[in-house]
Amino acid sequence: MKRKDILKTALAVAAVITTVFLYGCPPPKSEPVKAVKIADGEIDPAVWGKAYPTEYEMWKKTEEPTPAGKSKYKKGFDADKITYDKLAEFPYMALLFNGWGFGIEYNEPRGHAFMLRDQLDVDPSRVKAGGVCLTCKTPLAPKLEKEMALHYYKDPYKEVLAKVPEQHRTLGVACVDCHDNKDMSLRISRGFTLVAALKDMGVDPAKLTRQEMRSVICAQCHVSYSIPKDKDMKSVGVFFPWQGSTWGGITIENIIKKIRSDDANREWKQNVTGFKMGFIRHPEFELFSNNSVHWKAGAACADCHMPYTKVGTAKASDHRVMSPLKSDMRACMQCHTESVEWLREQVTAIQDRTVALMMRSGYATATVAKLFEMTHKAQAEGKSIDPALYNKAKDYYEEAFYRSVFIGAENSVGFHNPSEAMRVLGDSTAFAEKAEGFLRQALAKAGVNVPLKVDLELKKYLDNRGEKKLKGNPKFEFKDPTGVQEKF
Repeated sequence: MKRKDILKTALAVAAVITTVFLYGCPPPKSEPVKAVKIADGEIDPAVWGKAYPTEYEMWKKTEEPTPAGKSKYKKGFDADKITYDKLAEFPYMALLFNGWGFGIEYNEPRGHAFMLRDQLDVDPSRVKAGGVCLTCKTPLAPKLEKEMALHYYKDPYKEVLAKVPEQHRTLGVACVDCHDNKDMSLRISRGFTLVAALKDMGVDPAKLTRQEMRSVICAQCHVSYSIPKDKDMKSVGVFFPWQGSTWGGITIENIIKKIRSDDANREWKQNVTGFKMGFIRHPEFELFSNNSVHWKAGAACADCHMPYTKVGTAKASDHRVMSPLKSDMRACMQCHTESVEWLREQVTAIQDRTVALMMRSGYATATVAKLFEMTHKAQAEGKSIDPALYNKAKDYYEEAFYRSVFIGAENSVGFHNPSEAMRVLGDSTAFAEKAEGFLRQALAKAGVNVPLKVDLELKKYLDNRGEKKLKGNPKFEFKDPTGVQEKF
């Protein structure tokens, strides 16, 4: 065979080998998951897990300790099984919340597996509102609300919990809370809260896209809510204060307006001021969806907290559900090209700034609360307080309080929407300073000498919490760069 023919043959063989290598043995493709119908009314995740073992095994990991040292602020549940006391971390909260359950015990949240377990362990005052406290804690809440009607809300917590089958009385979020049992599509299970709130904003739940549903499902629980009371302070319902807001624009201003519009929404009495107040709880969805960078980019809660992962030949959403910080920014790396270290530093920098402003607003608001205490003492002693100045101070105080609580209760420490978090805290501080000015004027006119530095007596509020006062928890490590904490 001639050299030319040998070369042609060799090239042809090489081409065949290359073709086979590149196209004849392609890497295995992800196999689509075939939906398996689960029996109607089945809430046990173990039963669902027989059909979906991958997701079930990841879901079970929500009761395992999260990696220690990954997050500066949201330590949650570490290897030492320490529950972090939020009141000890932010002492001004102990003063502002004194008068009800949050002022006795207010802990950093743990994994989904602990939703109901932690509620059973928390101080009884935290579930004083009644069965309504189970709304996000048990998958049977929709069934109980439908069967019990008003009694679901107002009956004692333990009595309503007793209606849950014994084997499920510590079961937190389950498959049925998020998925349709027939085809595994995402579904809203808390129709009596979320659907009503969406419709109040003019949103048709049936027209939401799948990507929108990957956030809305989380919004069944990761939102703020109000529990209106009757004249006997019994719970008569639960609702999300979104009235007046819009999709992608649930504002703190409209939330406050709704809470303050009806005395039934004033759920508790603040001891230091004597005022009946409403409250704001974990508004993650509200802050994130309010025109944040990631929301505008089309990201959903699940993209960051339940990133897709490869399990064998299948692709599955990570049902362990935790902060991206705890999984070394794996979710962030789906879109961002920067290093893990760079991304982590950016998150920490945002949270540092948020906490600095949160402390400034919190301590400023707490100062006003103590000035009201001083004002009421002066009134009891027969001194005349200018009603116009008093009413202006009270109005501004409430505006400051709700804004400070909004960011303090939101579990991303501002990261879900940094610019909005800082705007809200800046406004909170401004309202508090105005309220302080009005009260100082009123007290001066009444002949009361007000010290330049108001003693907040924080140790008193931290220590006088019964059995739930701080015992052995590690001291909060944050050093406030503004000097606000040291000032007080």
